[in-house]
Amino acid sequence: MDLFPEYEKPVAPLADRLRPESWERFAGQEHLIGEGLPLRDLVESGSKLSFILWGPPGTGKTTLARIAARLTESEFHEISAVNAGVADIRKIIEGARQTWKAKQKGTVLFIDEIHRFNKAQQDAVLPHIENGTVRLIGSTTENPSFEVNPALRSRCQTFRLESLGREKIRDILNRALVDEEKGLGGSKLEISPEAMDMVVSHANGDARRALNILEAVHDVVAPRDSEQVDLKIVEGIIQHAATLYDKKGSEHYDHASAFQKSLRGSDADAAIYWLAKLIAGGEDPRFIVRRLLITAAEDVGNADPQAFILVQAVANAVEKLGFPEARIPLAQAVIYVAQAPKDNSAIVAIDQALDDIQNKGLSYPVPDHLKDTHYKDAKSKYGYGVDYKYPHNFPDSIVEQEYLPKQLKDRKYVPTRRRAIEQ
Repeated sequence: MDLFPEYEKPVAPLADRLRPESWERFAGQEHLIGEGLPLRDLVESGSKLSFILWGPPGTGKTTLARIAARLTESEFHEISAVNAGVADIRKIIEGARQTWKAKQKGTVLFIDEIHRFNKAQQDAVLPHIENGTVRLIGSTTENPSFEVNPALRSRCQTFRLESLGREKIRDILNRALVDEEKGLGGSKLEISPEAMDMVVSHANGDARRALNILEAVHDVVAPRDSEQVDLKIVEGIIQHAATLYDKKGSEHYDHASAFQKSLRGSDADAAIYWLAKLIAGGEDPRFIVRRLLITAAEDVGNADPQAFILVQAVANAVEKLGFPEARIPLAQAVIYVAQAPKDNSAIVAIDQALDDIQNKGLSYPVPDHLKDTHYKDAKSKYGYGVDYKYPHNFPDSIVEQEYLPKQLKDRKYVPTRRRAIEQ
């Protein structure tokens, strides 16, 4: 009797099972992989030049990287910049050295979402690209010109991928429906034209999204007597599709708003949850830090000035660490800001003063006794500063005099200090 039976491996998602392994099976990007075209030539020529694939989600960046590794008979190592660090890179580099010594075989290091590596992490790859230890292939949905270090960019060719057209998405779905080995060809799934149009439309050029919807539809209807799929079924699947949020759309601002309002409302648990949602959704950590800095100044303010100093320190740490380690100081700052006492007098004061000047016409010149006197004739000829009282010449360095224009005498922008702040 086998005491350690071999458990069945979990079935890979449909999108992963159908990942093409050759140029001929690849859908789209004909401007790059057609005969004699740039990306295909770069791979097939045996060049060791590294490159970056820039394009929308679901357009084949990871697949192209795997095809390149297979055609060049290279070891393939894939990491995500979301949860990998310098230690992971070093481990792969050492493995690449050993592979070359033992097998005379090259190594492809594929870094998904490379834009999310900080400068130190990107720099850690540079010497190993230059000496040929690894060939780097990076993928990004962001413009490399803004998100990837110039030093790394200069060592890589950048290729721009395009969203897949509706007919390409339809071809991929139809292929999945007839593929009996890796797809859904063994099922009896029958999708109405209207339902198929809905899947194609909702995919919005993203093959992975299209296949995920198709697989969800199959999982819903498979247990039923009939595997007929109409528009209503697809609409239901799409409505309940689990996505984090589109960081370039309106939900980007909705999540940022929920995050900042939770901080303002002193709900540390909610603030941590929205922080996690922002991180998981691929938000730029610098954007998160800016929201923290704003809240520390606007909502905590002088009730606890240390909050702003702490967030500034965390901003420096985030730049040096990058994800995944950066999540820890970010959480520390979020908890501190959420639990800090609140005082919004700074934003109230400056906005009231700006409103007076910009909208109410209350813009007045500087009173003579407050004007600059660091030049000849200021006092003797113009009388500037003559009646100014130097506070340090008085007890406790306090003296009564008017600092506002006379037209705004007794104008109050800042509330009287609360005892808690003075303490």
